[in-house]
Amino acid sequence: MRAAERRVGRRRAPRRARPGLLPVAAALAAVAGVIGWLAVRDGGSVLPGYAGGPVAMLAAYVACRRIGSLIVVPRPIRAFWRLLSRAAICIGIGSVGAFVESDPGLSLYAAAPLLLGVAMFVLAFLRLPLERRSWSRWTQLVLDGATVAAGGGLIYWYVILDLADPSVTAAARSCATVFGVGSLVALVVIRRAAMSPASVVDSLSLRILAAPSLVAVAASVLLIAGGHTGRVIISVLGIPVVGAAMTLAAYRQQRALDRPAAERTTRSVYDVLPLAAVVGTAALVITVAARQVDPHHRVVIIGAVLIAAFVAARQLLGLRDHDQLLVGIRRQQAELEHQAMHDRLTGLANRAQFNTVLAERLDAHLPASVLVLDIDDFKLVNDTIGHAVGDQLLFEIAQRLRNHSAVSHLPSRLGGDEFAVLLDVDEAGAAEEAAARVLAALAVPFRVGEHQLLAHASMGVALAGPGDSADEVLRNADIAMNEAKAGGKATWARFEPRMRNEVVSHARLGSELHNAIIRHELYLRYQPVFDIVTGRIAGAEALVRWRHPVRGNVPPGDFIGVAERSGLIVPLGSWVLREACEQLNAWQAEYGSASIQSINVNVAARQLREAGFVDEVAAVLSDARLMPANLVLEVTESSVLDGRQVRETLQALHEMGVRLALDDFGTGQSSLSLLRAFPVDVLKLDKSFVDGICDGEDRGRLAVAAAVAQLAEYLDLYAVAEGIETAAQMEKLRTMGYRLGQGYHMAEPLLPDEMAAMMAAAARAVAAA
Repeated sequence: MRAAERRVGRRRAPRRARPGLLPVAAALAAVAGVIGWLAVRDGGSVLPGYAGGPVAMLAAYVACRRIGSLIVVPRPIRAFWRLLSRAAICIGIGSVGAFVESDPGLSLYAAAPLLLGVAMFVLAFLRLPLERRSWSRWTQLVLDGATVAAGGGLIYWYVILDLADPSVTAAARSCATVFGVGSLVALVVIRRAAMSPASVVDSLSLRILAAPSLVAVAASVLLIAGGHTGRVIISVLGIPVVGAAMTLAAYRQQRALDRPAAERTTRSVYDVLPLAAVVGTAALVITVAARQVDPHHRVVIIGAVLIAAFVAARQLLGLRDHDQLLVGIRRQQAELEHQAMHDRLTGLANRAQFNTVLAERLDAHLPASVLVLDIDDFKLVNDTIGHAVGDQLLFEIAQRLRNHSAVSHLPSRLGGDEFAVLLDVDEAGAAEEAAARVLAALAVPFRVGEHQLLAHASMGVALAGPGDSADEVLRNADIAMNEAKAGGKATWARFEPRMRNEVVSHARLGSELHNAIIRHELYLRYQPVFDIVTGRIAGAEALVRWRHPVRGNVPPGDFIGVAERSGLIVPLGSWVLREACEQLNAWQAEYGSASIQSINVNVAARQLREAGFVDEVAAVLSDARLMPANLVLEVTESSVLDGRQVRETLQALHEMGVRLALDDFGTGQSSLSLLRAFPVDVLKLDKSFVDGICDGEDRGRLAVAAAVAQLAEYLDLYAVAEGIETAAQMEKLRTMGYRLGQGYHMAEPLLPDEMAAMMAAAARAVAAA
């Protein structure tokens, strides 16, 4: 795992998506166009100059809305940029009003939407999550704002208002002063958001968003002290600059999403705003004192101001040291947050982040669908090639998921070889198209070191419905994924309510099966294996049955699969093995040579993976006073292919002397190659080849059945035909060379007493002979 993680660290993870440059280009072009128009303007109408405002704000809306719609972005970031996109709409409407009026003044049509946009802009900052502050920190923030407000107010009062144009009314001067001072205080609010350790929005983006406040300050100054030309410049250029700033901030935010937060700088020029206010006020005091105070008092005032300046400088140096310390703390915090929400091996979102984002979408009543995929037979890669290659394969799968997921989708690794993709759709067609696209991407072989590997996956698709929780949607997708695996793997299945009902039914049945093992509700029937040449009983296969106290007899097809999925197949198989061996011992003690000499017991792959299974078989044989040759363990081809541990277990059993039978032979894809690697003693021809064997038109089954008989003879193996239901089938198989067979034509599965009666009859026949 560590080696794979180091390789991941050396490889550069692909970005989610290339940030959109078109809105940035449009906004900058609008600013450049207005500047060019101002440069060549020679009086006349100002109408063309106002055209840049709507264009720039439209670009700002597109850029901000893009981030606000990404499900891969945390909710506070999405909420912030969605509010800014709405602010951009309002300011854009105001710019259209100004375009219609084409007046350097501020009409009602332009002022109302502009003020609403400014309010949304400020609200976006106020709603950002910030760290919990002590009363001293809150007091410090209030004092910073008060200092900036007081210093800015004094400068406006003593400097800017003195330069006021006589044509500007007193009311307009007052409003402009309040607007300008308020914009300075807004810079303190922006600084508070940009420097907060809890702020999730990119710090540089927040600083770029200070441009609108600076534009507002410039507009207030020009409205008071500027001439007609200055007011024209700010009226046509202000909104395009605001739009360009919002677009650039959004572009920076999207780029910041593709790299760890620890890389972001935290130093801010806004930290010196209160000190700048102090210095500016001090300079103003010195200027006023130089004009209006007598020389004796002037020295005292200047000295006091210098002392305040020295203290401010000392505070500025201390603030620099504090910033350096804060940078290290934030870097560590960002790394911890990233590790808590991302998978270390693949770099994808982990289960915690996936559940959080899904829950946020569901709480906001936004469309959502989930794809859950599990890599088919991934355990074979670990067992045969090694865990290092397996980890690297998981990394490659993750990158392919990332590359083939839309920018609005969230790929994640839930754990092990299980992945998920969160989609921002709630239509079955769109979700199924995404599922097919992902499966097609994974179907292309992976190059991992010197190996070229296939990584097919089974996938479940679940659409979020009204009132569904994140856990329910994820569970539904997992249920559908299991349905896809049961359907043959390397495919997808969409969740349907019946699947949940089946799972609930299986879970209930599994609980009842657990109790059935304890309460001895299970029993065995034995299907005889006959010598179809002599008609004598050669052995028997032990078949488990369940007599439910309420349901009655439960078919094996209903509970064997439940036992395998729940792990109950291990205690169930242990009980069957011991019960069958003890029964064989009892028959041999009672009937001697007339008794069957071997018993067949089915064994699941889950049992063969148990570390102590070989010892368990040896102990059961010893307790039942049987020889290993008295036991035939039947395994399926899929069990043999289950990994190295299963093969080693089978080899150990064979060396012990236990006979091994390959059940359902001929139905798998590797039957012939298995005979070379698997220590097989018995081949059991599957019932599907016996059915219709007497039908002259089905030459394929006839050929397979004949080939298996000849193969067994050449390899010196026993061949057993299963599912013989007619005399014609038995005769046909006998002519092909089969010596052993079982099926309803000879005998159905029998209770122990019924088997005993058959053996007693055989014993009497031997005695009579």
